[in-house]
Amino acid sequence: MSPAASPNGRAATGAHAATRAALDVMLTDAAVEPGVIGRLVQPTATARLAAGLARHPARVARRVGGLGAELGRVALGTSDVAPRKADRRFGDRAWQDSWLFHRLMQAYLAMGGAVDGLVEDAGLDWRTDLRARFMLENLLDASAPTNFPLTNPQVLKETIDRGGANLVRGGARFARDARDGRLPEMVDTSRFEVGRNLAVSEGSVVLHTEVFELIQYWPTTPEVHETPLLIVPPTINKYYVDDLAPGRSLVEHLVGQGHQVFCISWRNPGVEQSHFDFDTYAQAVLEARDAVAEISKRDAVNLMAACSGGIITAGVLGHLADDGRLGEVASLTLLVSALDNAQEGRIEALASRPVAAAAVAESARRGYLDGDALASVFSWLRPNDLIWNYVVNNYMLGKEPPAFDILYWNQDTVRMAAGLHRDFVTMALDNALATPGGMRVLGTDVDLGQVNVDTYIVAGSNDHIVDWRNAYRSTQLLGGDSRFVLSTSGHIQALINPPGPDSRSRYRIAAVNPPHVETWEAAAVAHPGSWWTDYDAWLAARAGALVPEPKKLGSRAHKAMAKAPGTYVMAS
Repeated sequence: MSPAASPNGRAATGAHAATRAALDVMLTDAAVEPGVIGRLVQPTATARLAAGLARHPARVARRVGGLGAELGRVALGTSDVAPRKADRRFGDRAWQDSWLFHRLMQAYLAMGGAVDGLVEDAGLDWRTDLRARFMLENLLDASAPTNFPLTNPQVLKETIDRGGANLVRGGARFARDARDGRLPEMVDTSRFEVGRNLAVSEGSVVLHTEVFELIQYWPTTPEVHETPLLIVPPTINKYYVDDLAPGRSLVEHLVGQGHQVFCISWRNPGVEQSHFDFDTYAQAVLEARDAVAEISKRDAVNLMAACSGGIITAGVLGHLADDGRLGEVASLTLLVSALDNAQEGRIEALASRPVAAAAVAESARRGYLDGDALASVFSWLRPNDLIWNYVVNNYMLGKEPPAFDILYWNQDTVRMAAGLHRDFVTMALDNALATPGGMRVLGTDVDLGQVNVDTYIVAGSNDHIVDWRNAYRSTQLLGGDSRFVLSTSGHIQALINPPGPDSRSRYRIAAVNPPHVETWEAAAVAHPGSWWTDYDAWLAARAGALVPEPKKLGSRAHKAMAKAPGTYVMAS
């Protein structure tokens, strides 16, 4: 396939390369905190890029000549360079109707395409190529004409209409954020409150430990499926991404489909919990599973896990398989989670081992990986959407940030315990979970090929954290029957995908999952709407018969305590 244009109008090669390394970027960059300058200027990558270009002067000359010719066409008004439809930066009519702004946009896009081509011409090794593209794309995004008042027609209009009041108000907000050393606010936090309009599904905490709280939700149907569902959320975010606002809550939807739903709410670790490691969380998943089984009086439990929670849960199942206890799990659902981090036979770490070692040492010194630093890295992986968009909105247009539940959840950060951070980085560099016997969980070797339960795997086609091709490879790692679903959405939107008449979502499924992802892609059939409806039927077939709803939450051994959403989710 030829590379599609990126949101910048450039070939997607570089954007995709940076995307594929996003998990490693998050876990290492967040620890070493390179800052804005460090992200935009990487001396080693710059030097190697320059050396690579010096070795191929003819290629450079052709690329520069091509750029000159394209800029000439831009000046004459004959260029056909255009941004992708998804690029919201150039949505104002002036970018098309004004000869000046139209040429300014085209010149910027042509420059971006040339830069992307120069990186390709340099013939760099794969690691340096990733670093160079990541750096240059951030530089190009920062230099977009939309990010400056005099070259953004929307800002110029707003300034004239408001007599400059927008710049005065935005300047004050910029001074405050610069003083505090923070990125522009993405969301109006005053509009949301956990327990009031977020995480409001009714339930109770039925187990409270040093590591997590277990929440059981009240059924909303007179009959429920006898085999319950336990949700294992990510460890680097708060659990209520699965129970967002009413009408957008996966928990609410599943309960409405007659499922007995339980969810883990992780503790926000501090220095005292620095020892929490992979085994700590794996043991917590088992403890939660046992409690769910006891409360529901069932031997087996369905498991649903997202992102880093999926990695931990897969390790748990590998342990159970080695221990002869895999019958305790009825099925596994993995949401936007990559178990295999190899790309074309190589470990796709953007960070080198020395950088990874420095990151692990720094989190060990602190006792944790800071949640705000993780959120900052997350933002720099999509700077146009999560940084520059709000620079324009907050500082130049002088407007308040929007009220959006996903963005509120995203800024409601948690820390990652140093032990878990160490284990995740080591596992990623060695691709240990994908190697039979390459990782030990709770004292046993993990071989995911022995995990022969049915699996439902969901990925997002626009996911910038977990590339969907990586998620697909789980179908080849796990030993059971897998149903792979590719949703037309990003990392979070793939989870929060409620069905409805106004849904513009689509998802793709193939009858089988062949070894090569290109073969799957050619055979996959697109379906309109949300994958939630497809999942309803899949999960129901593995959730047992319908029985009368329970009259109370918890059990004699696990009594209902605090009301949902519990106490751990409130801790900052």
